[in-house]
Amino acid sequence: MNKLSVSHPKLILNSYSDKSIEGETLVTDHIFSYIIKGKHDVWIGDKKFSFEEGDFRFFKRNQLTKSVKSTNNGGFRSVAVHIDQATLREMSSQYKIVADEFYDSRDPILIKPDENLKSFAELLLAYLQKPYLDERIALLKAQELILLLIQNESKIKNILFDFSDPGKIDLEGFMNSHYRYNISVGRFAFLTGRSLSAFKRDFKKVFDMSPGKWLVQKRLAEAKFRIEEKLEKPSEIYLDLGFEDLSHFSFAYKKIFGYAPRKKLNQ
Repeated sequence: MNKLSVSHPKLILNSYSDKSIEGETLVTDHIFSYIIKGKHDVWIGDKKFSFEEGDFRFFKRNQLTKSVKSTNNGGFRSVAVHIDQATLREMSSQYKIVADEFYDSRDPILIKPDENLKSFAELLLAYLQKPYLDERIALLKAQELILLLIQNESKIKNILFDFSDPGKIDLEGFMNSHYRYNISVGRFAFLTGRSLSAFKRDFKKVFDMSPGKWLVQKRLAEAKFRIEEKLEKPSEIYLDLGFEDLSHFSFAYKKIFGYAPRKKLNQ
């Protein structure tokens, strides 16, 4: 993978030819991405989105995602631009661009590109295949993309130029669809629009236990179902359920249920 890091926006060429790439990410910047080759499955909460070669996508910032980039049939290749808040604030001031209504959906936007956006993606690929890209050019390319996006898809303007932090949202619904993600309680608090103390207080009211205890119990309950009813292997599910390593998962499982996660599967 060839990755260019600059002070503000990031222009990235993803290129994989071996095994498929799985990952879990807290998306902190808005992301534009164009798939040149391969397939990309993305989960946001409990919703799955599938993309393929030729797709232009836009992802809203401040979201938890899981994804699989498939390298079957020739590998995976894409170009992406991470659009940061500093660049957007500068453009808002310079061009007087502001959001005029709130866009609530967290779903990715599948863009139907015009000729200008297609030409931009082709030129971006050419730039990223060079050994070095001047940071000033990277910034100009990101600014060009922003203008093309809001011209091509009007609702993207209201996403890009909304500089507010996440608003206070339904805690129970969010946690029940995002408990598998391995992030800190502080991150969960931010994404639900709360301070850490308010999050813990509201969590106690809703679930009658601490966030840490609830997350472990919720993850292990699903693990038990998948192992004993769906006959999945512990080694296949522990990462998907937010555990960092198999030994930690096995220890927690045995502590809650009194036996190792393999035990009932083998009986």
